[in-house]
Amino acid sequence: MDNKTFEMTLLFDFFGDLLTEKQQNCFDLYYNDDLSLSEIAEECGISRQGVRDNLLRAEAALKEYEEKTGVVRRFTEMQTEIQGLEESIRLFLANTAHCEHDASKILEKLEKLKG
Repeated sequence: MDNKTFEMTLLFDFFGDLLTEKQQNCFDLYYNDDLSLSEIAEECGISRQGVRDNLLRAEAALKEYEEKTGVVRRFTEMQTEIQGLEESIRLFLANTAHCEHDASKILEKLEKLKG
């Protein structure tokens, strides 16, 4: 999946319900079902140019919604932050397990020394 397709489908996931039904249908067939403009035109009963215009309007609307709200940007930033936190927790747990093992060995040695 190329960057534009990924970006557009992500925008559609967030804002797709704000598009007209015709825009939603054309967008879904083009991006999710990977149909050509001609195939979509045939299925929807409109011209190939009509499909293209519908897609361009839908893409422009989705980009405008994102520009105004920043929802997708904040979502992706949050996902990146969550991944970083998960990795930090994994490292912490790995180090903690190692420390716990070392602490147990030290306690055993102390017990032996106490006799």
